Amino acid sequence: MRRNGAHVDLEGGHLSPRRGGASGASAAAEHEQAEGGNLRKDLLLAYKTLGVVFGGLVTSPLYVYPSMNLASPTKEDYMGLYSIMFWTLTLIGVVKYVGTALNADDHGEGGTFAMYSLLCRHADIGILPSKKVYSEEEPLLHNQSATGRRPSWLGKFFERSITARRVLLFMAILGMCMLIGDGILTPAISVLSAIDGLRGPFPSVSKPVVEALSAAILIGLFLLQKYGTSKVSFLFSPIMAAWTFTTPIIGVYSIIHYYPGIFKAISPHYIVRFFLRNKKEGWRMLGGTVLCITGAEAMFADLGHFSKKGIQIAFLSSIYPSLVLTYAGQTAYLINNVNDFSDGFYKFVPRPVYWPMFVIATLAAIVASQSLISATFSVIKQSVVLDYFPRVKVVHTSQDKEGEVYSPETNYILMVLCVGVVLGFGAGNAIGNAFGVVVIMVMLITTIMLALVMIIIWRTPPALVALFFVPFFVMEGSYVSAVFTKIPEGGWLPFAVSMILALIMFGWYYGRQRKMEYEMANKVTVERLAELLARPEVQRVPGLCFFYSNIQDGLTPVLGHYIKNMGSLHQATVFVTLRYLLVAKVDERERILVRRLGPSGVYGCTVQYGYADSLCGGDLAAQVASSLRRHLAGADDEAALLEAAWNAGVVHVRGKMRFYVGEDAGWFDTVMLGFYEFLHGICRSALPALGMPLQQRVEIGMLYKV
Repeated sequence: MRRNGAHVDLEGGHLSPRRGGASGASAAAEHEQAEGGNLRKDLLLAYKTLGVVFGGLVTSPLYVYPSMNLASPTKEDYMGLYSIMFWTLTLIGVVKYVGTALNADDHGEGGTFAMYSLLCRHADIGILPSKKVYSEEEPLLHNQSATGRRPSWLGKFFERSITARRVLLFMAILGMCMLIGDGILTPAISVLSAIDGLRGPFPSVSKPVVEALSAAILIGLFLLQKYGTSKVSFLFSPIMAAWTFTTPIIGVYSIIHYYPGIFKAISPHYIVRFFLRNKKEGWRMLGGTVLCITGAEAMFADLGHFSKKGIQIAFLSSIYPSLVLTYAGQTAYLINNVNDFSDGFYKFVPRPVYWPMFVIATLAAIVASQSLISATFSVIKQSVVLDYFPRVKVVHTSQDKEGEVYSPETNYILMVLCVGVVLGFGAGNAIGNAFGVVVIMVMLITTIMLALVMIIIWRTPPALVALFFVPFFVMEGSYVSAVFTKIPEGGWLPFAVSMILALIMFGWYYGRQRKMEYEMANKVTVERLAELLARPEVQRVPGLCFFYSNIQDGLTPVLGHYIKNMGSLHQATVFVTLRYLLVAKVDERERILVRRLGPSGVYGCTVQYGYADSLCGGDLAAQVASSLRRHLAGADDEAALLEAAWNAGVVHVRGKMRFYVGEDAGWFDTVMLGFYEFLHGICRSALPALGMPLQQRVEIGMLYKV
């Protein structure tokens, strides 16, 4: 998750907290300013969140009622459905997310993976010891000597069970992948539902025409992603504000005009009567009502980009009342027009404002789509940097905004899937079925992880944990059971995509961590390096070698393998570690940090860079050499050795390890490490990403036995 600063290794990006430094202090100050700002700043931030955080949530009135398969609905049915949606919005939206989940952040970051990271720092529940990351400011809660508190019974259970820890990690990854699935379905269902409004005034417009127009809009939207959103992002909040404040006005008009007594449906007894009357069919309709809360998880996941107070103000002051009034207006209209549910939004819009609302709805759908696409890019980028996803190309499209990124591979895969959903599923019901699976699964995962946070970290009394967990688990479990019946009817797509992504992320993570575990256990110390170089058979050959390593406390085992087998090391060798900082640009004085490592001609180097900095192979070598010259000022012999090595030629060496799975290894290691080897073989190489000239690149292979 995001920190004031972070380290990324060459092969994928292992982050760790950064101590000190101007960049880290600046980021901390900015975070403190965002959290402690006055009411005016919070209100402004709340207004800005409308265009980014709540896209899927506020456009849900377009597709909730059309996603329900209603047969001969009655007034009582609509009253029960509105009661279900009201209490779903209130309990899940207000109580669970705004009141509880937003407090379970990890250094300002939200989402299921943020909670997993938080749990890993407060209990020994990582699946490998090398994954544990504890900061000096937050000592381990399970360490009694540090806090005076004994570990909870649940913490002890996870510490004893490797299976439970693996399940927890996979669950956290699956929750994040469900959000990526949201990035596939929200653009499809939002744009398709908005463009479907053409069929009201023009009945001759067929569904294939609506699907083709929707696909064309989505293709255009995806093709524009490479240019970034900075130039048009200032329009997002006004568009979503126009949508958020006009739909409830129409809702109030419909309430007065069609059924002023709609709010008596708030009474929960209408829910009981609905299920008693409809029984199994009522339970199946939960798959449509769950769409009223789409976007709530995105609200939690976007916590890292906005303050908690800004999100709470925006939701409670505008989003929640807007949705309550809009759904009340739609329901009031449908009570008097019981068979118009297939076009439940546009039918309740008064004719004089039909076209302005069509334009606003279409623009809101595009903004909601853009928000989810951008969020998907951010999730993929964070996953790559955190070393939870194979390397893909990530481009920063803004010099000022760290979160504005673009991934070509991700973009075109999303485009194909979104357009395929529109053209393949067509009808809103099928897409709604698929959407429901994504929405409720990630919410159920969040509920389970929130309960773990309450028990392990917050130490909430068991009675209060049960008071939170049981109602939400029962409610969301009921929704899950209903939407799972929709899997054969379209719900299989996001579930399959999310499972594939989760398996990829879990396999990559597991392989990388086993690699780190091996390297830390077999690292070469500076003392060991001096012993190797002191051997008579080891020669120092001319040239300057940049040896890339992701180990800071010691040197990669590949180095020992290289020296033993080659019997040589270059006259001047620099062990380079890349450190990625969450700032735009790193000050030139902090860009390259060099130090002596003991043996003659052997140096350590840390290269720090921000998201707007570019790293070029030739420039990087020249800059490191220049820093070394300044560092060696006054040491004439070493400076002359460095100059001779530079003139003899530069080479960039990277270790390329592979796992050797022995016969005594377990089936889990055999399967997962084999899968990791496959992923590692097809993903982008790290050195080309740094622009190293081909003739200067050398890869040293080594087998790590498991």
